[in-house]
Amino acid sequence: MSTVVLLLATGLGLGALYFLVASGLSLIYGLMGVLNFAHGSFLTLGAFAGWETARRLGGDSWASLLLSLLVGAAVGALAAVLTELLLIRRLYERHIEQVLVTVGLALATVALFDGIWGTDAIFVTGPPWFNETTTLLGARIPNDRFVLIGVAVLVLLGIVAFLRFTRFGLVIRAGVENRSMVTALGIDVRRAFTVVFAIGGAAAGLGGVLASHYFGYVSPQLGGSLLIFAFIVTVIGGLGSLLGAAIASVVVAVLQQLANFYLSGTGDLVVVLLLAAVLLVRPAGLMGARA
Repeated sequence: MSTVVLLLATGLGLGALYFLVASGLSLIYGLMGVLNFAHGSFLTLGAFAGWETARRLGGDSWASLLLSLLVGAAVGALAAVLTELLLIRRLYERHIEQVLVTVGLALATVALFDGIWGTDAIFVTGPPWFNETTTLLGARIPNDRFVLIGVAVLVLLGIVAFLRFTRFGLVIRAGVENRSMVTALGIDVRRAFTVVFAIGGAAAGLGGVLASHYFGYVSPQLGGSLLIFAFIVTVIGGLGSLLGAAIASVVVAVLQQLANFYLSGTGDLVVVLLLAAVLLVRPAGLMGARA
């Protein structure tokens, strides 16, 4: 029983990471139709920025963790905004060019990170509470899992509230439905779309800092390794569906953990089989809109 509880808690923590990455992907694609392969670079840059911040502040206090999270989110948002302004804005409705540019940017940034921070993994430290465990139903759960789950829930609620209850959210939803009409009313839809990129980049940067604590290190390949599963989660949940991404993140991560433990480390294979099954039965994903 305790083993199952531990696997479920670990899966939920990993699912929280997947959601923080996939939420930005889903938001940007769902509202703007941009499939952003450079999203992992925002995560890696946020992780390195958070590590640099924590290192300069001592690295093992709650204050340094909180500040590193804020800096990681801010750097991720800034990188996303610059990407949208300098590269993506000129390529709306040109999907092939979007893919080529974002894939190229992802490859270039990994090489850039290698040059700045080196190719070896850099180990990170957090507050001592992160190294302790909490007993739950007989299982000793690492404390950092609770932080991951809490942050992911706050991000989900924050994005939903932003889209539903703010003027910018209203403009973004109206611009997605009829961009020409909103523009004719004198509203700058392009600025609203830049805000969407900033939110997605902030979620990725936040996820990068938390991922460095989950795995215990930060490296130039961190974003790329998580981006693969974030894409799988986005497709299973339904392209553009934030709720679908949240559900799929939990399902994928928990199934991955259970398969790794009970089926001899076949978690990645089981996830791919799940993706294939969902695409065969429901091509639009669990919560995606039908064509």
